[in-house]
Amino acid sequence: MILWGDSIVRRITLLSAATATALAASMLTGSAVATADGTADSGPVLDTAATTYDHPGTVSVTAHSDHPITRITAHFTRVDAQDGAPEAGSTADFTQQYGEDGRSGVWRAPVHLAELGDYRVTVDLEDSSRATVTGAVSPLKLEYRTVLAVSEFTVTPAAPDYLHQRVTLSGTVLAEDPRTPDTAVPAGDVPVSVDGRHGRRVATTGADGRFTTSFVPTWSSDDLTAWPVATAAHPGAVTLGTREARQVTAVAAPTRFTASTHALDLRQGATGTVTGRAEIQTAGGWQPLAGAPLSLLGLDADGRTTFLAAQTTTDEQGLYTLRVPTDNPAPTGELLLGGTPFLRSATQPFSLHVAYTTHLDLWAALGDDSRLSVSGQIYYGDPRAHWPAKPTVTIEYSKDGKAGWKSAATLPLRIRHNKANIQEEFATKFTAPPDAYWRARFAGNPDLAGSTTKPVHLRRYATRITGFNVSPEPVRKNGRLHFSGTLQYKPGGVWKPLAGESPALYFRARGASSYRFVTDLSTDSHGRIRDVVLNAVKDGTWAVAFDRQTGPRFLRSARVTDYVDVR
Repeated sequence: MILWGDSIVRRITLLSAATATALAASMLTGSAVATADGTADSGPVLDTAATTYDHPGTVSVTAHSDHPITRITAHFTRVDAQDGAPEAGSTADFTQQYGEDGRSGVWRAPVHLAELGDYRVTVDLEDSSRATVTGAVSPLKLEYRTVLAVSEFTVTPAAPDYLHQRVTLSGTVLAEDPRTPDTAVPAGDVPVSVDGRHGRRVATTGADGRFTTSFVPTWSSDDLTAWPVATAAHPGAVTLGTREARQVTAVAAPTRFTASTHALDLRQGATGTVTGRAEIQTAGGWQPLAGAPLSLLGLDADGRTTFLAAQTTTDEQGLYTLRVPTDNPAPTGELLLGGTPFLRSATQPFSLHVAYTTHLDLWAALGDDSRLSVSGQIYYGDPRAHWPAKPTVTIEYSKDGKAGWKSAATLPLRIRHNKANIQEEFATKFTAPPDAYWRARFAGNPDLAGSTTKPVHLRRYATRITGFNVSPEPVRKNGRLHFSGTLQYKPGGVWKPLAGESPALYFRARGASSYRFVTDLSTDSHGRIRDVVLNAVKDGTWAVAFDRQTGPRFLRSARVTDYVDVR
C-alpha cells in the first residue's frame, strides 16, 4: 500500500462519513447500544478503526457520542481466520489525539500482535452516561505490516543556475516493524521512485538505506517527492513517501546576442545563413554563452509562436551559425536565444521571405521562311503561391547561348487557373535570325522566383541560286529550252555548293500575274542544276527557287528569273 505521510489526517476526516456504514455493520454483527437504566439513548457510535500509518504499531479509532467517551477497547482477528477463531489480541490503552471534549474525535492506542498481516477490527465503546456499544465492526482493516518510510530527503542545490545545473536528490529509507515500534532500521536494496515534472527516476538504497540520484531540470520549477517500493525483502510493506514535496526553482540568467541580418529573401529550396555571438551575464560580467539553443520562430498576427523555422546551438566561444531553410516562410518571426530554465529569453525581430519556385518549359521551331514558332507553359508547385497581376514571359536569343542575351518578344500570360501545379500557357510567332540560341525567361517577383529554360540551338542555312540561265534565247516555238545554274548555301562566311537538293522551277507567261510550278530540279555534287530540256511554248519568265523541299536545315532562297522570247 502506498500512502502519503500526512494521509492519516485526510483519511480520518473522510472516514467520518462512514458513521452510518459502521453503525449498520454493528447492527448486523450483533453489536448493541445500552444505557444504565435500560432506556434507549443515542450512545457511542464507531466511525472507523484503522491503521495509523505514520505511527507503526498503533490503531486509530474515530467515534462520536452525545456524552464524552470514557472507554474504548479494540479487538483484532486475522482476516483469513476461520469463523469462531479466537481473537489475536486487543488493546484498551487509548489516548485522544484529535477533538476537545471527548464527544468526538480520534483516539490512538498501541497494538501488540504476534504476527504481521491484516486484521479485522471490532470495537467496544462506553461513554460517561454508561451507554455502551460492543462488537462494532470497523469498515476498514488494520494493516499490521512493516512500514518503509523516506526520511532526510534533500535536494541540492534547491536553486540551480546555468553554471550549476545538475540537481542531486538523496535520502534514507527506514524500515519499522510494528511489533517493535520506534526501532526503525536502514532498509537496503529498496527501489525509491523520485517523481516530479521532470518525470520519474528510480534509485536503489545501499546497505545503509541511503539513495542518491540526479537530474538536470527542464522546467523552471519542480516539486519532487520520493517513494519507496516494497520488495521481496519487505513483502506487503506499507510505503510512506515524503511528507512534503521538495521544491527546485531554477535561476535564469540574463542573455543577449548579435545577429548578422534580420531579414532573408530566399528562393524556395535555398538555404540562408545567420551568424552571431551569444553572451550570458554572470557575476563577472558578460561572458560567452556556450551550448545554448538559438531558434528562428514563425509568429502569427498576434505575435504568438506558430512553428519552428530553424534552430542551432552556440559553440564554446558563444558563436553560432543558423542555417535557415525555406520550408516554412516566416514573414513575421523572431530570433530567440535561451528560453530554458537557466537562461532568460532574448529575442530580436526577423523576417524570412520566400520566393516560391516556378517551372518553365519552352518548345521552339524555326521555319524555312525564318519564322520562329514558340510555345510553352509555366506553373508553380506550392499552394501558398499566387501569380502577380499581368505576369509576362520573355523570349530571348543569343549567338553562343552563354552571353549577350537579347529580348526578341515579351508575351503576356493569360492566367486561367492561378493554382498550384496547373500550367499556364503562352505562344507566338515572329521572324528570327537564322542561327541563334533561344530560351524563355520568367523574371519573377518577390513572391515567385524567376525561372529560365535551357537554351535550344536553332539554325537554318541561307541558300541562293547563282548563274541561272535559260537557253537558247530567243527560241523558236516548240524549240527546246535548257536550264542551268548553281544552288549554294552559306554555313559560315563563305557560300558553298549545295549538292543533292531539289530547287523548284516555275513559269509565268507574258501577261500573267503569277507563277505556276513546273517541276522539281536536282543538283549534282557541285550544286549545279542538272540539265533538263523543256519545249518553248510561250513568251514568259522562268524562275527557280529552293523553296519546296528545304528540309530542317535550310532557309528558302529567293527566286531568280530569266525571260525567254519565243518566236
